[in-house]
Amino acid sequence: MLKDLSFRDLLGNASALIAVTLLAFLILTALIGPILVKYDPLVMDLDSLRQPPGTDHLLGTDNKGRDILSRLVHGSRISLTVGITASVLSLSLGIAFGLVAGYFGGRTDMLLSQVFDIFLAFPSLLLAIGISAVMQPGLASAMLAITLVSWAGFARLVRGITLSLKEQTYVEASRALGATSSRILLRHILPNALPLLLVAGSLRVGGFILLEAALSFLGLGVQPPTPTWGSMISLNRMYINSAPWMVIFPGLAISITVIAFNILGDFLRDKLDPRFQA
Repeated sequence: MLKDLSFRDLLGNASALIAVTLLAFLILTALIGPILVKYDPLVMDLDSLRQPPGTDHLLGTDNKGRDILSRLVHGSRISLTVGITASVLSLSLGIAFGLVAGYFGGRTDMLLSQVFDIFLAFPSLLLAIGISAVMQPGLASAMLAITLVSWAGFARLVRGITLSLKEQTYVEASRALGATSSRILLRHILPNALPLLLVAGSLRVGGFILLEAALSFLGLGVQPPTPTWGSMISLNRMYINSAPWMVIFPGLAISITVIAFNILGDFLRDKLDPRFQA
């Protein structure tokens, strides 16, 4: 199904094209933006406290005189890194355990399904807070916490796909010809499951970015003075009435990024998921 997806499909969907353009801009900004910005995001300027957007500071300054634009650009690296990395890691774990549970069945499936249910029984945010609270706050702990609260959902999805695919004629033919279980899983089941997993992964990136922002807001993510979108909102929320730009701009950055990833995920779902095919 992946080969059926073309750039022409993207050009024919205005919302998806805008979403991809925004995401490309955000990724490019995260990669080279810190080189281009004028101000150091960590340097305080006591003569420029809470300045509104203007010619010197396009998006204004925060309560310590730090440039909001510079902090947003540097914070994009962390938010995108956490969202994409957590999606890849949790999807990889989900694929590994889901394939084993769905293909081998029996006691293996029953045991792994119980593990999936245990992780899925906890609200994601509360479990992420609990994991982060017992670890040293930082980028690695945030990504690990998000991965641990998310992999079981992917594993459950992969298990269901595997249960369906392993009954297909081409899988039974490979088994009859003496193909090993690992070969069947890697050469037949996984490639046919990838389009749906790509859709699921892209739809979850936005949620992971929101979860990282929530952890940073609570002080359990990357620690100040390193800028993240969530911590920028947390540290400046008391000035929302007198200096709203300090909260509005990081909030907009989170909203735009999450919406763009969700639109991209919806586009991929419409094109790759057979259930949405006309």
